[in-house]
Amino acid sequence: MGKTTYKSSGVDIDAGNLFVDLIKPLAKSTANKQVLGKLGGFSGAYELPLKQYKNPILLAAADGVGTKLKIAFMTGRFDTVGIDLVAMNVNDIVTCGADPLFFLDYIATSKLNPQEGAEIVKGIVKGCKQAGCALLGGETAEMPGFYKKDEFDLAGFVVGIVDKGQVIDGSGVKAGDAVIGIASSGLHSNGYSLARKALLGRNKYKLSDKPKPLKRSLADELLEPTRIYVKSILNLRKSFEIKAAAHITGGGLLENIPRVIPKNCAVEIDSSSWKLPPIMELIKQKGRIDQEEMYRTFNCGIGMVLVVDSKDAGKVLRRLGTLKERASLIGEVRKKKRQENQVIII
Repeated sequence: MGKTTYKSSGVDIDAGNLFVDLIKPLAKSTANKQVLGKLGGFSGAYELPLKQYKNPILLAAADGVGTKLKIAFMTGRFDTVGIDLVAMNVNDIVTCGADPLFFLDYIATSKLNPQEGAEIVKGIVKGCKQAGCALLGGETAEMPGFYKKDEFDLAGFVVGIVDKGQVIDGSGVKAGDAVIGIASSGLHSNGYSLARKALLGRNKYKLSDKPKPLKRSLADELLEPTRIYVKSILNLRKSFEIKAAAHITGGGLLENIPRVIPKNCAVEIDSSSWKLPPIMELIKQKGRIDQEEMYRTFNCGIGMVLVVDSKDAGKVLRRLGTLKERASLIGEVRKKKRQENQVIII
């Protein structure tokens, strides 16, 4: 009878070392002059660019990818979920006007596959480059018996910086302000439990299927990475006052917009001002999901909402067009009536 080793119990330290070697050049490609030291230490070091700010404050967010990972497991495609991981974090802090500085990831799995892990990190690196932040480090945990075979979880967090006087906090929102919606790239990383039930459970579609009105497979639609809005919003801030910004994630339009506007305000949204994406139309029809449930679960085609002064709305929309964002005027702010919800979709 052989000796008991860590490897025989399911944890392969050599595989972990190989994984680190594979991702070192990937992480290095995101580094800037603020990144100190090298990947592989017990922590990452980042020199704050304090000279660029009068009264700097740090903002941070943590998030994961959720059950969108189930689609990755089913398809064996892992090159995009890393983008989702970064997006769900950086899109949150940019709603406050923060410039993302650095990102760290956490990958937990039953058994580490170094090549598969490298594919995930390639996506994380791509997301960091889109957001303009450094991949400062991360952690990989191999936990046999805790996660199912060939499955993993992803989480991460980002730290950003902004001048205290430049924080977007919604306090200046008032009746008459314009509400602009920036298009999503798809489901992003929310509502996948309902989407899987509607399409793969109730209707038993295969991920290779291309049901109408889709122009590509379900796998391609469901794995479309979350759009990262950081550079577009930071660009807008140079020329316009953004009074409030809401990242449309879990809770949809109905629950995320109230998080960033005053309690005495309501937002009236015209649902005819944009089209429901085909994948969401399919989910709605095949899942027999009512309109309110759609608006509470999915982004319904709007990934980011901005509130600006009505006189700036046209200019903001034109600027977003030059930044290759699809955006439209979707509503306006008005005074909230008693017993009225803060978001009214007509």
